[in-house]
Amino acid sequence: MVTKVLSVGGSIVAPEKPDTAFLTSFSAMVKDWLSKSDDRRLILVVGGGAPARIYQNACREVYSDVENNACDWIGIMATRLNAQLVKAIFGDLCKEDVVTNPTQANEFTGKILLAAGWKPGFSTDNDAVLLAEKFSADTVVNLSNIEKVYTDDPRKNPDAKPIDSISWADFCAMVGDEWEPGKNCPFDPIASKKAREMGLKVICAGGKNIENIRKILDEKDFVGTVIG
Repeated sequence: MVTKVLSVGGSIVAPEKPDTAFLTSFSAMVKDWLSKSDDRRLILVVGGGAPARIYQNACREVYSDVENNACDWIGIMATRLNAQLVKAIFGDLCKEDVVTNPTQANEFTGKILLAAGWKPGFSTDNDAVLLAEKFSADTVVNLSNIEKVYTDDPRKNPDAKPIDSISWADFCAMVGDEWEPGKNCPFDPIASKKAREMGLKVICAGGKNIENIRKILDEKDFVGTVIG
């Protein structure tokens, strides 16, 4: 059985509100890919996106001394809302409930398993890594609103360069080792540390490019950054 793990950023599913055009194209591509073989299945881990940041920012605006733990829980609930939406879209292909604790996920009978945030201290990227470990997947595909990892934030530094591949040592030095609720980085520092320990490969790619995602699933040449 071939098991692929896709960490689908909330900024792709719900950048301002649920992106129905993306969800339509993405679900059609996934259904077609799964239909090509009975030996394929997918684990989709969904992030919080706009609902997470909007509610976290609202909380900070009203109560500036709010603890990170409380903001994390707000973000986690947003991931669960988004994951329920995606689960419903896939209908009978996803037979199990949305996973909210990756360490307790059971073997699934459908072709797709949906997962969301677990607990404070990290993002859904870390849940994706733990599920890859549990279900013996050797790669996590991290889909976000950037096509590649850059040497710096290209929105702030015009000299930032795209990276095709990078070692875990160099990547971890880039993103640091601390997590903050709502932190915007290519791959969660906590997840990165765990993936490095496992020797897991992570591919960072643009989530809106459906054709490119299909190439990744088919193990063809693609646009993105390989961390490993």
